[in-house]
Amino acid sequence: MRLLHTSDWHLGRSFHRENLHAAQRVFLDHLVATAAAEQVDAVLVAGDVYDRALPGLEAVALFDEVLWRLAELGVPTVFVSGNHDSARRLGTAARLIDRAGIHLRTDPDALADPVLLADAHGPVAVYGLPYLEPALVRERLGVERGGHEQVLAAAMDRVRADLAARPAGTRAVVLAHAFVTGGAASDSERDIAVGGVQSVPAEVFDGVHYAALGHLHGCQTLAPHLRYSGSPLAYSFSEAEHEKSMWLVDLDAAGAVEARRVYCPVPRRLARLEGRLEELLTAERYAYAADRWVQATLTDPVRPADAMERLRARFPHTLNLLFEPEGGERAAGASYARRVRGRTDREVVEGFVAHVRPGRELDGDEQSWLLEGLESVRRAAAERAEENAR
Repeated sequence: MRLLHTSDWHLGRSFHRENLHAAQRVFLDHLVATAAAEQVDAVLVAGDVYDRALPGLEAVALFDEVLWRLAELGVPTVFVSGNHDSARRLGTAARLIDRAGIHLRTDPDALADPVLLADAHGPVAVYGLPYLEPALVRERLGVERGGHEQVLAAAMDRVRADLAARPAGTRAVVLAHAFVTGGAASDSERDIAVGGVQSVPAEVFDGVHYAALGHLHGCQTLAPHLRYSGSPLAYSFSEAEHEKSMWLVDLDAAGAVEARRVYCPVPRRLARLEGRLEELLTAERYAYAADRWVQATLTDPVRPADAMERLRARFPHTLNLLFEPEGGERAAGASYARRVRGRTDREVVEGFVAHVRPGRELDGDEQSWLLEGLESVRRAAAERAEENAR
């Protein structure tokens, strides 16, 4: 069984105000061409199809087009919703579209209802686990309390129970949108921490032959059967060193995995430059960045005048300018966004408390109140998103 694993398309997203619609179209052309050339048996899309719950018409049209092209190829395709998607909107007309071989798995109540494929060696059950917001699905999954680990564990218990009732030798594939412990994050992923914990242990996915993961934007292998495809395009300068790709996965008769990367088209490479302005404008070692999207961090002791205009004379595609002066003032001179980048909501709030109340750590009651407050805000936001999707 040959599977093409991709995720995190984020249709409708821009890159520092650069429109990525054309680049996303080129990627989807590449995906369809790869599915045909490699004669894949199914395409797996592990969430974050769109960049926001209410996508623009341009993004919706692009998604509609790729659905049509995959259906025309006769390649079964399984999608799950991610934390950026509205599960209700993405799942609209799912039962009708299912007849065309396009399977939209957005309903937590149907996560143990697999898409059934088959090859010469027998059946393959493909289970779609949409992003599971704990506040919204705990009751439906029979979980009294807890975060991502608890709800994903309950979901996987249902998957394993269904698999146990199927014929012996049935191979199992799971699509899931989650932050699995050991994965490397980027700046462009939205925080999904609940109760201060956003990652789940890899052991949650025990019992299946392949887990096609989405959410983290870097392609990575946590175990031979546990992989992130990453996003097909870079969505932050933290991804400057990423090689964007999909996984081409071969599942043998016993369920053993062989996988190789299929690299994605690059609309324009990224460069992160750091130094004094005059050095960036004159040093030959920076010449390679002339045709790249550039993030420049200036280290001049005093902020130079007209820095962006001068940089764009040499690097026309400069998109992001940061200022971190030399002499020990880097942290103080950095923007607030720069200083909190990569931190969870809990870490940001705890850092604020430490700043305004130095020398006194949060006690047990205060930590509980903080976690309850953060989860209450997350629950309200998730409920609003679901209500808007109705």
